Amino acid sequence: MRASKSIVIKLIIVIMLSCTVIFSITLSYNYYQSRVILERELESNARNLALSLVNRVEAELLSVSKVADGMSRMLEICRYDEQVLHSLLKTTVDENPSIYGSSISFDPFAFDKSRRLFAPYYFRENGITQFKPLDKSYKYLEYLYWDWFQIPRELGRSEWSEPYFDEGGGETLMATYSVPFYEIQDGKKRFKGIVSADMGLESLTKLISSVKILNSGYAALYSRTGMVLAHPLKNVIMNETIFNIAEERKEPLIREFGKKMIAGESGFVHFYNLGGIKSWMYYAPIRSTGWTLIVVFPESELLENVRTLSLTMAAIGVTGIILLTLTVAFIAHSITKPLRQLAAATQVVASGNFEVALPDVHTQDEVGILTNAFQMMTKSLKDYIRNLTETTAAKERIQSELKVAGDIQLSLLPRIFPPFPDHKDFDIFALMDPAKEVGGDFYDFFFIDRDKLCFLIADVSDKGVPAALYMMVTKTLLKSEGQRLGDPDIILSSVNNILAVDDDSCMFATVFLAVLDLKNGEVRFANAGHNPPLLVKEHEVKCLSLHTGFVIGPMPDSCYKTEKITLSPGDILFLYTDGITEAKNHEEMLFGEKRLIESLNKTPTDSVKEMIYSIRENVRIFSQDCSQSDDITMLAIKYNGPDETK
Repeated sequence: MRASKSIVIKLIIVIMLSCTVIFSITLSYNYYQSRVILERELESNARNLALSLVNRVEAELLSVSKVADGMSRMLEICRYDEQVLHSLLKTTVDENPSIYGSSISFDPFAFDKSRRLFAPYYFRENGITQFKPLDKSYKYLEYLYWDWFQIPRELGRSEWSEPYFDEGGGETLMATYSVPFYEIQDGKKRFKGIVSADMGLESLTKLISSVKILNSGYAALYSRTGMVLAHPLKNVIMNETIFNIAEERKEPLIREFGKKMIAGESGFVHFYNLGGIKSWMYYAPIRSTGWTLIVVFPESELLENVRTLSLTMAAIGVTGIILLTLTVAFIAHSITKPLRQLAAATQVVASGNFEVALPDVHTQDEVGILTNAFQMMTKSLKDYIRNLTETTAAKERIQSELKVAGDIQLSLLPRIFPPFPDHKDFDIFALMDPAKEVGGDFYDFFFIDRDKLCFLIADVSDKGVPAALYMMVTKTLLKSEGQRLGDPDIILSSVNNILAVDDDSCMFATVFLAVLDLKNGEVRFANAGHNPPLLVKEHEVKCLSLHTGFVIGPMPDSCYKTEKITLSPGDILFLYTDGITEAKNHEEMLFGEKRLIESLNKTPTDSVKEMIYSIRENVRIFSQDCSQSDDITMLAIKYNGPDETK
């Protein structure tokens, strides 16, 4: 009963979780796609709205600039006096509601040689056109030094000023469009003055605020330096810049799109507005002034319908999952009922009793198939356990025998160093590290007579037990024939002929064998297909040039050549097998002869033991703890010169 309920519960959990995950993914994807589509539509609508507002603002600015341009051209081609100028300015302000005020400001003595400054100014105040002489009304700074006069005079072209408070003039926040006008004297163009037309920021604010954007969205206007010109929050107008706001709120994103705004770019960004509400914003430049218009849409209002739809879908989905869970529970309980007897029987089998009888099932459905499979499994388990017991015992016996064989093999190699402590005329050290329990590499050294030391290194083909057996036979023959014959080429020829007689397995060995005369340092050697030794002489490592020779074992009557070199005191011969140079790392790169020579160059030559251990460590580091694929064997002999005490 417990097993049946367990399956039912698991089935319910799996189906419910699967349905929940699928539904959650579907709902999330639907929400995401809806949001993406909405954002795409929002960007398009925001662009259109912003461009529409930009066009309206541009139209207002254009209407102001055209009037000023016309006045400038008229002054350049017509004759005028003070009365004409007053009439012209008053008529201009009266007939152009977009213009807050207008002036014609002359360069010093340009209007009248007897008057230094002359700048009549007409402006609208409470619906009535008023007059002020700017040459007298500015208390602290003459109009000559105001930006609206200086900048267009220096640039020689019309220009919109940055918004400012016209203290002493229009006494309000405004932006001024200034146009220079000239006169021709003696064929030369001479600057005469500035025609200016003012536009009050209050009118721009009303124009921008007239646009309704959702419930709490808004439009705003920024100057080309990032100053707030129009905004629903009155306290920030002309008091804050986009960069002040970014610094106060520590938001680099606002600083970044502030840079883009003043660069005249347009874009669509996600940010927190001045009220701290997560919003979308589209910004676009007003080309004529360099200002930027922004349109802000609160995200919560945009996504309100999407969230409502998602919550409705979620409620429907949860209800469906609950109904599906109840249905699955009922069906699963009915289906799992026949499994009760089988579950009880298999618990007895699991305890180790393979003789228990499984219940009879006559159906051919999954339960019947499962029962038959359990019957076959019980029989197979009994057979498997019996075979496993026998195999494990045999494997343990083989492992034990291989360990003993490995110990025996290592015991056949000289392992006590220094092997001849009474001999000061040479130092010798060797190491063999098998890749398996037993190996095919070996080394040996022994005296042929009182002053001649025979030393050798060999590598048997193949690995494991066959190589180990062949190695022991070869080592024994090399030592016995070496002590009997003495000459390297004759020793190798004799051992080769003996091995070739019964070499049905076609095994072979590479051998380098040498005889060192301790009196004079002469080394006589012969090679049977082995790696050439390395000579370390005065901290210089070089490879011996020698006759390769054929391997010993597979072919009788092979010929070998005895060669010789003479060692000076301090010279070292380094013998090795290909397990060194063919060691690999994880990138399948070989250690190689070049890297071996470099390692020997860096290794101190005072101790041959330290030299061999240093090379072994370098190989281990290079291999990056990769499994060893071949036996590693090294032998180093250092000639110290003749022993004068003997």
